[in-house]
Amino acid sequence: MSDTFDPTRILTKELGLPSHHISAVLKLLEDGNTVPFIARYRKEMTGSMDELAIRTIAERFEALTELDKRRNTILESISGQGLLTDELRKAILACATKTQLEDLYLPYRPKRRTRATIARERGLEPLARLILSQPRDIDPMTRAAQFVDAEKGVPDADAALAGARDIVAEVVSDRADVRALLRDAMNTRALICSQAIKSKTQEPTRFESYYDFSEPVSTIPSHRYLAIKRGEREGVLRVSISFDFESMLPKIRGLMGYMPKSTFASELATAVGDSLSRLVIPSLENEIHNAVTERSDLAAVEVFSSNLRELLMASPLGGQAVVGIDPGIRTGCKCAAVDATGRFLGNTTIYIHDGGTGAAKELSSFLKKHNPKAIAVGNGTYGRETLAFVRKVLQENQLEAIVVPVSESGASVYSASEVARAEFPDLDLTVRGAISIARRLQDPLAELVKVDPRSIGVGQYQHDVSETLLKKRLDDVVESCVNAVGVDVNTASASLLSYVSGIGPVLAANIVAKRDSDGPYKKRSDLLKVPKLGPKTFLQAAGFLRILGGLEPLDASAVHPERYSLVKRIAGDLKKSVASLIGQPETLAKIDLRPYVEGEVGLPTLNDIIAELGRPGRDPRESFKAPEFREDVSTIEDLKVGMQLAGVVTNVTAFGAFVDIGVHQDGLVHISELSNRFIKDPAEVVKAGQHVKVQVLQVDVQRKRISLSMRAL
Repeated sequence: MSDTFDPTRILTKELGLPSHHISAVLKLLEDGNTVPFIARYRKEMTGSMDELAIRTIAERFEALTELDKRRNTILESISGQGLLTDELRKAILACATKTQLEDLYLPYRPKRRTRATIARERGLEPLARLILSQPRDIDPMTRAAQFVDAEKGVPDADAALAGARDIVAEVVSDRADVRALLRDAMNTRALICSQAIKSKTQEPTRFESYYDFSEPVSTIPSHRYLAIKRGEREGVLRVSISFDFESMLPKIRGLMGYMPKSTFASELATAVGDSLSRLVIPSLENEIHNAVTERSDLAAVEVFSSNLRELLMASPLGGQAVVGIDPGIRTGCKCAAVDATGRFLGNTTIYIHDGGTGAAKELSSFLKKHNPKAIAVGNGTYGRETLAFVRKVLQENQLEAIVVPVSESGASVYSASEVARAEFPDLDLTVRGAISIARRLQDPLAELVKVDPRSIGVGQYQHDVSETLLKKRLDDVVESCVNAVGVDVNTASASLLSYVSGIGPVLAANIVAKRDSDGPYKKRSDLLKVPKLGPKTFLQAAGFLRILGGLEPLDASAVHPERYSLVKRIAGDLKKSVASLIGQPETLAKIDLRPYVEGEVGLPTLNDIIAELGRPGRDPRESFKAPEFREDVSTIEDLKVGMQLAGVVTNVTAFGAFVDIGVHQDGLVHISELSNRFIKDPAEVVKAGQHVKVQVLQVDVQRKRISLSMRAL
């Protein structure tokens, strides 16, 4: 790192957070602590920063470190060429962005063989310097004639001047101030444009809105840019950047010392124009596309992350027996029963498309055998018909159970995965899918962690954005949700355990293997007997792992083992047992916490401990509520303009929200129809999984498009 690199100072200025808290976060991260652990159990050190703030610090620190590494590489490269001046060194050290850094490095970067390189080899550098100096009393043709050399490839004075202009054009292109001026102008005034490729648009396409489209680079939303780039990849659209660079020519000439009365004025003006059109503008266009792509990727990933968080944190039915049904027509509906812990009990297949007489008897018998609290029906093809059939069977047989449509997104991915094969090696893929549907109703988080988040389908253009960025952000979301809820170490799958702070896939598998061989864990400290799980990992993970009904009452809570002695001290001072304090919020609220503030323990930690003792192992998720679809509306053909329906938000994008209204095709509530007031971001009023009331605005049966409104409802 360079001598001037001070990330704490930079982050303090950028984020407006106290420097000692930022330093503490960086030190904690350097020591291998996870973000959930720092946010939950090191509040005194960080000023009670949340996970978002800590991750922001971590990401910016990484970016600043990479910038500093690049700075050092550039300094070494220029110094090795013997061209590093004190002034240049100061300018490089002062660079705050990679763009500024690369602009300064451009004249010194090793180049491929260019027209300017060839001109220099032909000895035309002095003539180029003459053009740049803009003399008034030298005839260009006369001086250029002195450089004519047929053997070097300079047959006449015109060729000499052309070569010299090539050198000047490259000098202009390498100027940091020229690029900065043009970059600022393009970022402000340039347009992203798209036109249809006629040979590919004879038939209707989904890109019709972009056949003759333009929007400022500075304001184009993520979803529109990603849409036109997808159209370009599919060969339907031609995408370009429009910018009147000629309006910038006078300013660029001025930067290059243009003198109208110079005899070489026209040579410099020509060279500047050539430089902009051939070198600078194409380079900046690529740079702008990259910047807008990065900005759009980030926005799309944030939308995906937000939707995923809501889906993972959806209300769980909880520990109740459930039958899951994976609807099917030709191959039948696969039914799977699981007990209150998600353990597979049995399965059957019913065929309801041909009248279902035998199917009704088979389903009734299956339900009576397993007595489920709820029946989870996949919401894919044939889902609504299956829902209606199940409700009819329940009514005719006077059976009590709620019937709930459950999203199938990603279920087929799980069914064919290594996780599913290891869990149910002898079962058919569709039966595994039915089990997954049942478990999703019991606990969406515990089941969905088994599926690659990118397969869940709650984003916009997730297949078009940076895969690396998307995976990291989604993994962060899953980790955050898992640790926010906590994990029962005696029932959790290896997939769920792998997201617990400090654990990972290898240790998760070891925890499950030891549980299978030795039986349930009796106390948290038993985890130290797991192969490869040492004290450092135990420190990170223990507070997020729950042991229900174990030997230590605090093991069922989020109180960290490092604070057990403190809790016992508080209980002792009250002349009570720890167990008698648990679940007694009124008693706990009366405790004066000030005497217990000492060392690393402050009021934030003490308040967390008291809150946790009052409601041990509390689940932050909302209580379960089943959606209520209209039973007389099951297909898109049943919809009528003006209908008011209940629905569930399945996906929130930058332009609106998609809502499941029970007709196999989600409807779109455009951002303008989400509220009676102006909103900039749909996430202000809706979230994935939210139950909403909508009104049908338009129905296009042929294109399977449904327009909905939530205004005034």
